[in-house]
Amino acid sequence: MPVSTLPVNDFNPGEISAFQFTYRSISPGGLVRLGYALDDNEFEETFELPTPRVQTPATDGLLDLLHWVAGISYYKAAVPRHLVCETGAPPAAAGQLLAALYSEGLGEFAYVNRLGTLPRPQFPRGDDPEPNGPQRPLRSLLVPVGGGKDSAVAIEIARASGLETTLFSVGDAPPIRASAEVAGLPRLQVKRTIDPLLIELNDRGALNGHVPVTAIVSAVALLAAATQGIDAVAMANERSASTGSIDWQGVEINHQFSKGRRAERLLARAAAEVDGAPRIFSILRPASELAIARAFARLERYHGAFTSCNRVFALDPARRTSSWCCDCDKCRFVFLILAPFATPAHMREIFRRDLLDDPAQYEGFMRLTATGAAKPFECVGEPRESLAAVQLLCASTAWREHANVRRLEAEVLDGHQLDEAGLAALFALDADHDIPDELTGAVGEVLGA
Repeated sequence: MPVSTLPVNDFNPGEISAFQFTYRSISPGGLVRLGYALDDNEFEETFELPTPRVQTPATDGLLDLLHWVAGISYYKAAVPRHLVCETGAPPAAAGQLLAALYSEGLGEFAYVNRLGTLPRPQFPRGDDPEPNGPQRPLRSLLVPVGGGKDSAVAIEIARASGLETTLFSVGDAPPIRASAEVAGLPRLQVKRTIDPLLIELNDRGALNGHVPVTAIVSAVALLAAATQGIDAVAMANERSASTGSIDWQGVEINHQFSKGRRAERLLARAAAEVDGAPRIFSILRPASELAIARAFARLERYHGAFTSCNRVFALDPARRTSSWCCDCDKCRFVFLILAPFATPAHMREIFRRDLLDDPAQYEGFMRLTATGAAKPFECVGEPRESLAAVQLLCASTAWREHANVRRLEAEVLDGHQLDEAGLAALFALDADHDIPDELTGAVGEVLGA
């Protein structure tokens, strides 16, 4: 598509009257085409899936679900109130999911862009499907891989379960590829192509910002699993992801909304409306970030492969890093919660720097505890987990003399220390999850003390 010669800021979001879901298709070879429009601005997003292996009635319904969910990237450019579903309206559970994603899922976006209120577009209501029959026993799993510590732990839970396990990724970023190679399991890769017109409009005045990307990955994983005859998608979303950063307009604004428990339930119900669809759940939902970090510390074969820094995945190649940037909230958080279970020397091997002994990093570590401001808009755990990690480091002879540990103990930790029972509760596995019985034993085995 040729680059526009129109002047910058000629696109006025306020002049857009409607967002349209215009078409969707999947070819025999697995090419998914999703059409959208903002008035006369037309878009096509594509996903290149592996060639389908099975014929299933679930394909059409899951294609619809992906179409609706992925549309949020284009809707946000103008957030018009009016929606047009030219390919059909969503049924009840899908409609509830979309209402949440297109409002609370855009909470951070609305707050940062100073929209004044959450978007609340009204989706038309489609026909309700016939209820599905009883769930079948699980035989196979699709485990999405993001290249970080969480997906590595999820992979090892799936392996320990004995179920047939296939990995999945959107793209092939170096941490994803390296982690998959360490795991040694087959992987389905999907290539996503965002319409370049959207990128162009971002430079011409369109609204831009954070979208619930985990929901998009989940929806395409469901479609890929269905076309490959895989029984379930096992996400790697932890219980800490359900905690937001601030209250605004009567709503908790959560950077990780689509990774949280509420979104998980809504997505599972929407998938269950589709006859023959795979199940979807989070295999890490019972666990805190601290419990996951403890488990990951034991998986040393992944330590040279993983990277949790989101700058590795930046859409703009000029902003993309090849590994840890060591100067963002995500890098600091992963360093902080992994450090209690590793030596300083080993952490330097992973990060190439000792962030806890760098005074310039102090303000960033303090932000993670939310003792002076709100929790950052980033994929980080609850402030109490960061405080607990500081407490564990203060008790460690290997870490307690590090510059930032000393200062955090002196300026932040006072009044926030947990007793033995409080610390144990942070590591305990929660009962609020939808993990199938076939996997609960493996969850306890990998995430236990």
